[in-house]
Amino acid sequence: MKHRLTIFILLLLPLQLWGQKKLSLTLSEAIEMARQQSPEAIAARHSFRASYWNWRTFRANYLPSLTLTSDPVLNRSIQSVTLSDGSDKFVHRNQLSVDAGLEIRQNVALTGGQLMLTTGLNRMDMFTDNVSSYKSTPIVIGYQQDLFGINSFKWERRMAPVRYDEARKSYIETLELVAAYTTSRFFNLANAQASLEIANYNYANADTLYRYAQGRYNIGTITENEMLQLELNMLTEQTNCLNARIEVDDCIQSLRSYLGISEDIELTVIPEDNVPRFPVDVNEALQFAFQNNPDISSFEYRRLESERQVAQAKANRGFRANLYAQFGLTQSNEAFKNAYRHPMDQQLVSLGIRIPILDWGVGKGNVKVAKSNRDKVYTELEQSRTDFELNVAKLVKQFNLQADKVAIAYKTDQTAQRRNDVARRLYLLGKSTILDLNAAIAEKDNSRRSYITALYNYWNLYYGLRSLTGYDFEKKIPIIEDYSLLLK
Repeated sequence: MKHRLTIFILLLLPLQLWGQKKLSLTLSEAIEMARQQSPEAIAARHSFRASYWNWRTFRANYLPSLTLTSDPVLNRSIQSVTLSDGSDKFVHRNQLSVDAGLEIRQNVALTGGQLMLTTGLNRMDMFTDNVSSYKSTPIVIGYQQDLFGINSFKWERRMAPVRYDEARKSYIETLELVAAYTTSRFFNLANAQASLEIANYNYANADTLYRYAQGRYNIGTITENEMLQLELNMLTEQTNCLNARIEVDDCIQSLRSYLGISEDIELTVIPEDNVPRFPVDVNEALQFAFQNNPDISSFEYRRLESERQVAQAKANRGFRANLYAQFGLTQSNEAFKNAYRHPMDQQLVSLGIRIPILDWGVGKGNVKVAKSNRDKVYTELEQSRTDFELNVAKLVKQFNLQADKVAIAYKTDQTAQRRNDVARRLYLLGKSTILDLNAAIAEKDNSRRSYITALYNYWNLYYGLRSLTGYDFEKKIPIIEDYSLLLK
């Protein structure tokens, strides 16, 4: 009676979920949902948007900028002024200055300088004397340049495209890694479901065998030790059923959270037995990996950054000069219409010089440090490229074997199931021992779990290979994304 009550309770566990919504997912459906709603996918979209606008900002820096400026000032105060005889006198000021100007600036990437074109008008009202005047600057052309410093525009033009290229490739890689993470959670649940199915099946068989053994024990055809072993098997399977149910609930919660499902939904996963079979050439995989993997762009960016730091150290070490030149026209008059008549030219040239006389080797030391860091980066990048190649080659070799492993694991699972059925019948006929039956059950359970693990390894390698190479070897096309949709 006790054992029948336990069976009844275990059968009631699924009934508790009848009020719950249920959702069955294949691996492809789960991956598509994760690519839209998982935390990593959402973060990847935001990261790409930030990289895109950084790229737009970089490009805008090489286009002309137009700025309107105005700085009105009302001055009512007592101030000191110097008279013609050199003495000072406090006077009362009551004036308003209103100005407006337009300025166009253009960065010059070739030289690293900046070209300016401005025009403006200023009106001065002296309320004490009731006098107004105007000052016009119809046009002013200016140019400023660091003569011997580093050309930051040149380095930006080399480095910014590499950084944006890395961002685009990183987004594609992240989506493929999301597929791999989803695969892990998917098969964790698949394995938990299989364990629950195995536990329920084993418990039902163990209970049947135990009740059958009680009859055989009563007529003296089996020993008490064998009957106790069957009872122990039944109790063990009871515990396995309860533990498996808990594991299923935990895996459902993990997958549901990752897929961004907030509702209390009972998830069921459906692993597909068939896997696509296609060979992957190592050299071809390496070629696509070097074209599409963001790590390669990251390597190039690190190399450029190390070289830029060397150039910066060299520029800071020696002679420095800053040039500012300005030429324009100006005029002033109490009448607005006359403020633009017969403008006078104005010129301004400024040259700032910095010549280190004695720095005790600081500049030279900074250059040496920068070169040493650059050489260190070169060495690290060379090792990273070698490790990257080995990783791609290793992954390809593992993937090319995994489809056969899945087929073998499937055949092993089917064979172990049939052997378990035969062992059970033989035991019921009294032609085998309890040890043979337990061995067959263990092989059946292990074979089923090994098959699910083989499926997981295949899909994990499949999406790992896609993330490394940015290429769909099954369809023989590059993996691409419509980036414009991310910016809406």
